[in-house]
Amino acid sequence: MELKNKNILVVGSGISGIAATQILGTINASITLLDGNTKLNKEVIERQIPEGIDAKVVLGEVTKEQMAAFDAVVLSPGVPTDLPFINEFRAMGTPILGEIELAYLFEKGTVVAITGTNGKTTTTALTGQIIKAYNEKTAVVGNIGLPYTSKVLESEEDSITVAEVSSFQLETVKTFKPKVSAILNLTPDHLNRHHTMEAYIEAKCNVTMNQTEEDTCVLNYEDEVLRKFGETLKCKVVYFSSARKLENGYYVNGDNICFAADGKEEVVVNVHELQVLGKHNYENVMAAVAMAKAVGVDDETIHKAVTSFHAVEHRIEYVTEVNGVKYYNDSKGTNPDAAIKGIQAMNRKTVLIGGGYDKESKYDEWIESFDGKVKKLILLGQTKEKIAECAKEHGFEDIQFVDTLKEAVDTAASIADDGECVLLSPACASWGMFKNYEERGEMFKQYVSELNK
Repeated sequence: MELKNKNILVVGSGISGIAATQILGTINASITLLDGNTKLNKEVIERQIPEGIDAKVVLGEVTKEQMAAFDAVVLSPGVPTDLPFINEFRAMGTPILGEIELAYLFEKGTVVAITGTNGKTTTTALTGQIIKAYNEKTAVVGNIGLPYTSKVLESEEDSITVAEVSSFQLETVKTFKPKVSAILNLTPDHLNRHHTMEAYIEAKCNVTMNQTEEDTCVLNYEDEVLRKFGETLKCKVVYFSSARKLENGYYVNGDNICFAADGKEEVVVNVHELQVLGKHNYENVMAAVAMAKAVGVDDETIHKAVTSFHAVEHRIEYVTEVNGVKYYNDSKGTNPDAAIKGIQAMNRKTVLIGGGYDKESKYDEWIESFDGKVKKLILLGQTKEKIAECAKEHGFEDIQFVDTLKEAVDTAASIADDGECVLLSPACASWGMFKNYEERGEMFKQYVSELNK
């Protein structure tokens, strides 16, 4: 798609929107940066626009007359694609691009793209670490914190971009074509945005929509939807499994992560050599190794990288021990399935802090995963009553409501005994109380650090 010298509307003034203005400025586009939040400070936004980029900032709405003047619309990931004015653009035939699609138009090198409900950030970080050890011209971008649009202009023919891509970003792809893709798993999430599980799955699977026989897709064999989806793909499919041996693919066999081709097995790494624990992390390792192999990384480099990799921040992150109680920050457990992994990783009685923004999730399986391990459930945020009701339906009554995260930490500290642990694993998004899960996790760690003061 030709955007040079065109009149472009960028929707959303966050980090992705600002990065989009930068990339569009390099092709002399006429840029309007729109944000529907009229409470924002226009001058602050203008100061964030890169020097030399001429972009007009608008807060609120654009009129129908103004809409007709735009040649294309670029949506930041957090902007719903079914907003009324976006639908009007669609009806007018105006091209609508997401951040991933925009960046890909400028990509010169190889792209590795990772999506899925849970494990994306850990897998992206690990894949990036492996591939960067093999090729120093490697950028790790996307939901992991650095917008793809902010790095793509540095890409070269021999560079590799490792991107964590969300369902929001994949809703609007058209030409995006990774050399290697991975879908780690599919469980209910963001249904307030996608409305149905079918729409959510479709968005995730868009990561493969342009892949051909020359490309590779890595899939979780234990996810029935993905197992069947793999049979429909044109590209090469590599499966991984944490539950069974595969004739072709990666799997856990006892204490070893193995790879088999035509039934012949070779050991990739012993799990005791890893710095990360738990079945979900073994799945992340298998996916990362499969992607690294697909771009040509040698076995020695892979082994050295995976055995030196440490868990990412905010994902079952050990914080400290206070009065014999261990504190863990799993703020990235933003949906029930992710939070189940947090509970499963605990090996002692646990005081659990949960609750937050309502993404229309169901919490039954999360509550069932407590399995006698959770001593007390401390709830806060928009979902606290919904979760409490669900917990009681499953016979769990040890529940306490709090109003703030500080109160939750102080309450947990007063309940947990020597030899137990406190786990922040909300099963909900952070919005409404915090900017993002990172801020929630940082605040949790700060409050924990203040317990002895």
